[in-house]
Amino acid sequence: MTTGSDAVLERMMTLHPKVIDLTLDRVHRLLAALGNPERHLPKVIHIAGTNGKGSTQAMIRAGLEARGQTVHAYTSPHLARFHERIRLAGELISEPALTALLDECVQANGPGDITFFEITTCAAFLAFSRMPADWLLLEVGLGGRLDATNVVTPALSIITPVSIDHQQYLGDTLPEIAGEKAGIIKRGVPVVVGPQHPDGMQVIEARADALHAPLLAHGQQWQVWEEAGRLLFQDENGLLDLPLPNLPGPHQIENAGAALAALRYFGADEAACEAAVSKAYWPARMQRLRHGPLVDEAQGVELWLDGGHNPAGGAAIAATLSRMAKRPTYLICGMLNTKDVRGYMRPLAPFTTALYAVSIPGEKNTLPAHETQAAAADAGIEAHAAGSVADALATITAHDPAARVLICGSLYLAGTILRENG
Repeated sequence: MTTGSDAVLERMMTLHPKVIDLTLDRVHRLLAALGNPERHLPKVIHIAGTNGKGSTQAMIRAGLEARGQTVHAYTSPHLARFHERIRLAGELISEPALTALLDECVQANGPGDITFFEITTCAAFLAFSRMPADWLLLEVGLGGRLDATNVVTPALSIITPVSIDHQQYLGDTLPEIAGEKAGIIKRGVPVVVGPQHPDGMQVIEARADALHAPLLAHGQQWQVWEEAGRLLFQDENGLLDLPLPNLPGPHQIENAGAALAALRYFGADEAACEAAVSKAYWPARMQRLRHGPLVDEAQGVELWLDGGHNPAGGAAIAATLSRMAKRPTYLICGMLNTKDVRGYMRPLAPFTTALYAVSIPGEKNTLPAHETQAAAADAGIEAHAAGSVADALATITAHDPAARVLICGSLYLAGTILRENG
């Protein structure tokens, strides 16, 4: 069913000929027309990075809310509904509130060019400025330096691991991409830095030094590791001995470390830190699907969903699969034509029985199923093309009813699955 916000969002897609056009000029213009809501926000934690932004944000939110504090959160892209992007004091924005905000922003913008992400980010700032909260967790959309979110002076910045992705916008080398991510660092504002490649870390350190921004870096000011089935975190305040993150995968240890470093910087106690790792929820990141029509169709097959889509995401999935119980593992994979598909698939090859490639429904930038199939074959994976996820799942179920099936390759595909699965 089409809603009022759906209609406005559809109109917003026509306000600029490009989906992505990185600059801050249009954002500053619209924010000024709206009365500069970005100047009237709760304390902001600004999060950039290639992978792990959403998981890190989810853990910080769980920790802050365990302290009894109210938290706004902004993230992108959404999975099933746009409303997921704007969380107000713990609740997703309502349909009437979203429709009214979007209409207000369209009217304030007038005939001027503005991208979809820019105008919806301005709408989010307007929402956040009008409802009291203790914190705003603000996730960068793309890059950092010229991202539409980069118009605030936060209380803390966070840079999660940086790797190669979005080269067409951010640069071809790791130092170039790290430089774009480091663009969120503000003068005198502390910055938590997750594990980095030395080439990227050098750029981040230089930027922080130039702006006299205190560095709270993995391997320097804090450490995190797994030992005897527990998560151990060490900083200048001492040692924490916590449960492993409830978000699956060894890469979540590193994300938890950045979240804990942020929480400890603001004085969180051990109970809040434990809540951060044990109560966070973040869908489509090695999410086990247990209910819904798709699960019913799977007829006992173990069904998982992940939205990772770049080589680092593929490596994280592979590391997770390596720790899971041995079981024939099939991938149903759909990817965008802007991604390094072979780089994503190579780490997965040793853990994959076979891959069924699909085109992402309704996505104009989908990689056709036969091209995804060819890329998987090049990566050493037995690969087939399928007409849909349901077709692939039916084939796998008939062939191997004791299988593990991971639907993966894109957040857009993950969103489709979550909608179809209720």
